[in-house]
Amino acid sequence: MDLAQFQEYCLSLPGVTEEFPFGEETLVYKVSGKMFTLTNIEEFESINVKCDPDEAVELRERYEGVTPGYHMNKKHWNTVAVRAGISNKLLQEWIRNSYDLVVASLPKKEREKLFR
Repeated sequence: MDLAQFQEYCLSLPGVTEEFPFGEETLVYKVSGKMFTLTNIEEFESINVKCDPDEAVELRERYEGVTPGYHMNKKHWNTVAVRAGISNKLLQEWIRNSYDLVVASLPKKEREKLFR
């Protein structure tokens, strides 16, 4: 996955915004104002994705390119090396899972607005 593919996929999800709240290098994708993935756009070596805590540990054990979330809550976030041999399909699945976790935490009215 390259940066353009990452951006295109994230922006294809309902209600997603692209922001730079941490400076010009850190690209953050949010849904209803809550982060679900981010990356360094100058290097694009990894992405951070939110995970179910049990799944986060399982993915770290299973994939060499998955580590605890860099500068994030290690219980809920993983950092995924984009050039670690993980398929684009799997990267997209993890991004979508992260998005879905955030959407599930939103109030019902916010969720309903996203899928009208």
